[in-house]
Amino acid sequence: MAVKSKFDTLVTVFGGSGFLGRHLVRALANRQYLVRVAVRRPELTGHLQPLGRVGEIHAVQANVRFPQSVEAAVRNADVVVNLVGILFERSRQRFDAVQAEGAETVARAAAAAGARMVHVSAIGAEEHSSSHYARSKAEGERRVAAALPQAVIVRPSIVFGTEDEFFNRFAAIARISPVLPLPGRGHTRFQPVFAGDVAEAIAKTVDGEAKPGTIYEFGGPDIRTFKELMEFLLATIERRRLLVPVPFALMKLQAAFLQYLPMPPLTPDQVELLKPDNVVSAAAHEQGRTLEGLGIIPNSMGAIVPDYLWRFRKAGQFRGRIA
Repeated sequence: MAVKSKFDTLVTVFGGSGFLGRHLVRALANRQYLVRVAVRRPELTGHLQPLGRVGEIHAVQANVRFPQSVEAAVRNADVVVNLVGILFERSRQRFDAVQAEGAETVARAAAAAGARMVHVSAIGAEEHSSSHYARSKAEGERRVAAALPQAVIVRPSIVFGTEDEFFNRFAAIARISPVLPLPGRGHTRFQPVFAGDVAEAIAKTVDGEAKPGTIYEFGGPDIRTFKELMEFLLATIERRRLLVPVPFALMKLQAAFLQYLPMPPLTPDQVELLKPDNVVSAAAHEQGRTLEGLGIIPNSMGAIVPDYLWRFRKAGQFRGRIA
């Protein structure tokens, strides 16, 4: 039986038009894989076409809540990557439906097609978590492993990059607000990881460099408390703001109202996510289930974040040039 080359290996990426998806599509195209991007709105994926050669990247309609569309998107694929996830719930977008049932649907389709699979979850995925988001991620992992035991599961910490939902969100708040809240006392630790590094690691997994049936945890080189992250952000955008500790109970009460905004800056469930540390486990380090274990030296926040947060400075990119 002939072994397929990268030139005729088809990789279906669910959620490939999103923040992390764009980095992954670029990494796969650079390796000259054929990339099928499975999204709900394929007509909005024109920005992906310049990332590869003519005909290398193709978008199709699929929704993880509808098995038939998933099966069609997986047909003839050699590898399937599931990036689909949501940060907050809406009437038609529920954590369990997308991150648990949807993940299982993709895994079952991949298994039926004889394809390998990479499933992206999150550090903090825990069946007994107080966060519904984290519980649904854990359930998604369980269902993927049950449907396709050889699937590789990836758990990144907070992912940062040009269009991230973390630094951009708080920088936008700092531009108009004289204070920034510190959940609890701001002592929760995080290990932000660059989207490009996560994408490169997933691409290496597609290459076959990761151990099948294994859970990998991805974090950057810097472990910082929430307070330290806000101090770094303020130094980067050159603004002075008061950092005010806010009890989790009070933040959850405020979030109960904010969650009804079209794009809520905070929800009660996200407050729960801010309580436990979000860092790579000691076991993952010891067993090489990390970026470094895949031969990737992670980029630091300081090397990447200033390149896209300059727009939140008072003088933007012309800082220091105005008389």
